[in-house]
Amino acid sequence: MSQARQTVLRGAGTRGAGLSGALAGRLRAIRFAAVVVVTALSPSAWTGDARLLAARQLHFSAWLPLPGFTLAFAVLGFVLVRIVIGTAQAYGLAHYALELTVRVLALELIPLFAALFVGLRSGATTAAEVALMHADGEFERLARAGRDPLSAELVPRALGGLVAVMLLALSNGLVTLALAYVELYGLSPWAVGSFVRITGHVFDPLIVAGFLIRTILFGLAVGAIPITAALGIGRDRAQVPHAVRRAMVRLGAALVLIELVFLAVTYA
Repeated sequence: MSQARQTVLRGAGTRGAGLSGALAGRLRAIRFAAVVVVTALSPSAWTGDARLLAARQLHFSAWLPLPGFTLAFAVLGFVLVRIVIGTAQAYGLAHYALELTVRVLALELIPLFAALFVGLRSGATTAAEVALMHADGEFERLARAGRDPLSAELVPRALGGLVAVMLLALSNGLVTLALAYVELYGLSPWAVGSFVRITGHVFDPLIVAGFLIRTILFGLAVGAIPITAALGIGRDRAQVPHAVRRAMVRLGAALVLIELVFLAVTYA
């Protein structure tokens, strides 16, 4: 195991109190997220077991709940589309209705909802699993057996959360665009050109880049924060519920902070 990865595990295992402990926890999450990106880009880290674990994580976090999440968000999205379009028309802004719908739903709400969903569904489970492995000394046993705990157990879980957030955000973004088209133009195919022109105006390269960066940051937060919070407890199984609770609080705060920063940068 490389010196950098040993440092990440040692740092994640240390604890603090008060403001210094909270700040240290966030710095550990950022450092671990960087390790996730570097490891994911390293072909040598992707052994058969690591690929299998990442696939299982993605299957649990995104593929299994995809139909239910899509249906639930389609219903919510239809209601929100009606509200946005109705409000725009009421204020004489009917020609901006589609643009407002795309900006509010596809660009702002869907990535955040996808991250919250994946975080609540798999983040707590990941935090509990990693906390139990940490309390039982599983990572030390892996290291003594010549296996890298980061690439074998931690990075695949984090990367599965990242890909799950991106998959749900992109797929449900397409569903929202389809709902907006039906609400504005019905089932007529003759408005496709106008629809593409308006949405193309919204999705300029800068906006698309911001959308992708924000979604990736959401995914990294969902993947990294539960793991680092779990590694921050002592070697006591009784502290596992505390680790899960702390992971969810930190994850919620991080998602809100990322959203606020991007809103300020985009609309300031």
